[in-house]
Amino acid sequence: MEGANNLSLPISLVRAYEYVHVPMNKLSTHIWMTLSWMREVVILPTIKAIFVALLWMREVVVLPVMKVVLAACLTMLVLVMIEKMTMGFVSLYAKIFRRKAEKIYKCDPIEDDEELGSLVYPMVLVQIPMYNEKEVYHLSIRAACKMTWPTDRIIIQVLDDSTDLITKELVNEECNKWQTKGKNIHYVRRENRKGYKAGALKDGMKVEYAQLCEYVAMFDADFQPEPDFLIKTIPFLIHNPRLALVQARWKFVNADECMMTRMQEMSMDYHFKVEQQAGSTSCKFFGYNGTAGVWRIQAINDAGGWEDRTTVEDMDLAVRASLKGWKFVYNGSIKVKSELPSTFKAYRYQQHRWSCGPAVLFKKMFWEVIFAKKASFLKKLYLIYSFFLTRRILAHIVTNFFFCVFIPLTVFFPEIQIPKWGLIHVPAAISILNAVGTPSSIHLIVFWVLFENVMALHRCKAVIIGLCEAGRATEWIVTQKLGDVAKAKTNPVIYKQSIVRRSDRFYSLEVFMGVFLLVCGCYDYKFRSERFFIFFFMQSIAFFVMGFGYVGTRIPRAN
Repeated sequence: MEGANNLSLPISLVRAYEYVHVPMNKLSTHIWMTLSWMREVVILPTIKAIFVALLWMREVVVLPVMKVVLAACLTMLVLVMIEKMTMGFVSLYAKIFRRKAEKIYKCDPIEDDEELGSLVYPMVLVQIPMYNEKEVYHLSIRAACKMTWPTDRIIIQVLDDSTDLITKELVNEECNKWQTKGKNIHYVRRENRKGYKAGALKDGMKVEYAQLCEYVAMFDADFQPEPDFLIKTIPFLIHNPRLALVQARWKFVNADECMMTRMQEMSMDYHFKVEQQAGSTSCKFFGYNGTAGVWRIQAINDAGGWEDRTTVEDMDLAVRASLKGWKFVYNGSIKVKSELPSTFKAYRYQQHRWSCGPAVLFKKMFWEVIFAKKASFLKKLYLIYSFFLTRRILAHIVTNFFFCVFIPLTVFFPEIQIPKWGLIHVPAAISILNAVGTPSSIHLIVFWVLFENVMALHRCKAVIIGLCEAGRATEWIVTQKLGDVAKAKTNPVIYKQSIVRRSDRFYSLEVFMGVFLLVCGCYDYKFRSERFFIFFFMQSIAFFVMGFGYVGTRIPRAN
């Protein structure tokens, strides 16, 4: 204490220090002994118990569930493979034996009659629905007005639901321009967008002049039919009274714009050359594509008209018409120019609608299909099993969950052995079958597989949303078209590249899947010997590329 006094500290502080300091040393020792006891008696046994419980869970719960899931995935994979092979054989049969629409159905050209004149041609209504299609509105209007058909026997109806004032004025001016040239064209606007496209088409059929027409042709705003479109399609309906629909094939004007459009072209070519052709050849039924087709108005009315209960009003109408006994024909030799979505955001919205809508429709129409009186047992089986369940539900689930979730998880479970046919043979066969529609792009098959696996994530999510009728189940967002705008960006005087915010190019779900596959790939590389990491790393890169928005084109904007 002498040192303390030498420092002239108050005596009260010195005594307080002596009082506290000694017990604190004893308290620290007591706390340390207590913590050591808790570590030995409580913490370590608890950790060991948790570890043992996890091992028990892994052996008794997780592994059996994983094996059941594996069996379910392999079963779905086989069902998808059988469906792909069946459609492939049917379309191959149609190609080898030249089972073209012209040979199956009578389609003699309409013969001119001097006495009847133009009356020998039936009245045709052409409907062009659009919504804020500023870049492409003129394409379909111009193509429709140039179609070869007597002027007094065709009515062109532009159904404009646009909310943009400039777009409305432009569309109206385009219609007025063709009116001055003698075309019977009507510009129709609604006060609201109730029912979206289905609502616009339904309202368009109610007007007085539409009641005079026997057939209706439909084209989305970016579709450009050739002048002889009606000359080639209407005869099928004239000579075959039970034929409800003639569907033409889509031809894509921007397929070579970027890698993403090339991938889309491969999928869409397969859809038309295989799926649509197989349905038309075997069952006289397929899903109407919503555009580039001609309907018999009587069939539309017989089926109950347009319904807006889903985002796939075209498929809804087609299924109901088929259950009424009407037949469809697909004619792949008739091609209509159109545009593929060239921005990733637009493509995601489109795929959500195309995947969610069928799931909602399947749920709503299941019992309607079962109890349909005019449909045969085989037709019902085809609709439920092939058309809906396998193609539009199981295919998306197995592509996303099996290849991008389940197989990566198996690297942590050496007990799970996936047969080689499920890992390599069947997936390779399915991929090759999907590529036959576009032989010129066969060298891109690996990129197509990686791209489709990423998109399967959104399609699977959309299917689940549709089956649950939750969230965005009935959301309708029009697929953005660019028309000639994308080409104009090469001119720096007229256009400049838009500034894209980082948030608009960041997709968290894709990035999360990329990280997940990267972790699984690293673990497989370090601790396993199956070399799955090669696929995991490639797929992870694909998720990152699309997750950070480095896919598709960027939209230019005017100065």
